[in-house]
Amino acid sequence: MAQEIIQQVRELLKKVKYPGFSRDIVSFGFVKNIAECDGMVKVELRIAGVTDQVKTDLTHVITDTVNTLPGIKIVNVKYLDIPAPVSKPKTPGGDPWSEQTAIPGIRAIVAVASGKGGVGKSTVAVNLACALGQLGYKTGLLDCDIYGPSIPIMMGTKKQPEVVEDDMLVPISQYGLEIMSIGFLLNEDEPVIWRGPMIQSAVKQFLKGVQWGELDFLIVDLPPGTGDAQLSLAQMVPLTGTIIVSTPQDVALIDAKKGVNMFHKINVPVIGIVENMSYFLCPHCNERTDIFDSGGAKREAERSKVPFLGAVPLDPEIRIGSDKGKPIVISNPASPQAKIFMEIAEKTAETVANMLAAKEAEVLK
Repeated sequence: MAQEIIQQVRELLKKVKYPGFSRDIVSFGFVKNIAECDGMVKVELRIAGVTDQVKTDLTHVITDTVNTLPGIKIVNVKYLDIPAPVSKPKTPGGDPWSEQTAIPGIRAIVAVASGKGGVGKSTVAVNLACALGQLGYKTGLLDCDIYGPSIPIMMGTKKQPEVVEDDMLVPISQYGLEIMSIGFLLNEDEPVIWRGPMIQSAVKQFLKGVQWGELDFLIVDLPPGTGDAQLSLAQMVPLTGTIIVSTPQDVALIDAKKGVNMFHKINVPVIGIVENMSYFLCPHCNERTDIFDSGGAKREAERSKVPFLGAVPLDPEIRIGSDKGKPIVISNPASPQAKIFMEIAEKTAETVANMLAAKEAEVLK
């Protein structure tokens, strides 16, 4: 009889969505144990990075849901402890970023950021990751744009990741890359209405709770601006560096400056700046038009004393590839547009190799 009730409780819990997600707590693998005795039900959960508010909300929903079963008198929801990661001890007045812990197996983590939205940051991140893969590097792509995840569409896959032992998510493989996005866990038209702590928990889950395996590069597509996701990322893992994406127009460059300054303040090296939508080349007459001006990002790179990685044109083929889920680097690798991304990837790989070599030399001193 108890086993029958336990199975009924499990089926009910499949209707309980994790706050902010369209996926239920059973399929996530959060439910670790269910017990029943004389109308008393105990549900044990283990969830990494969960906030007190989420615990409270989830407990209420679970209790109300299980209480719909006839004969249930008490519902006890318990959250099992998760061993804390080993980190360096804090020193009084020390650097707040010293709490970072590396992700085993990942050689370099490169964030792609922008000061404002609408500059094509995700397009650059996707094609950069694909280009690194084409160059022979084992590459992962993490969509940390919590409010506007576009990687599933741009990479042409909407699969849901599996949950395996220790609540680890298995990334989706596409075009030779390992991919993870919050978009895989949400309905396509479902908005994300979260405050800072939940964003921090999501970033932590995608960094530390995913089986990334052995990677040369993990490319992280950040949301625009200088908010919670950027700070959470920089606080949790030692970022190798960041790439700033901007258009040539002044309003975008102002925000690009803010992005460069923010990463400098939190001691994250800026690998370089990419100028997206740099110009439009007419496919009929081959005439060049500088729709958003041109060369502004290169001048900003020189002013900020960071490398200029390249200028990407405003081109229908790049947009079509993103909309159809097949980036230009994959759909037409011999095209001039793809070659620009390949050059950006080559510069990025060279810069990162020099950074890592300098860091290793510093450690050996």
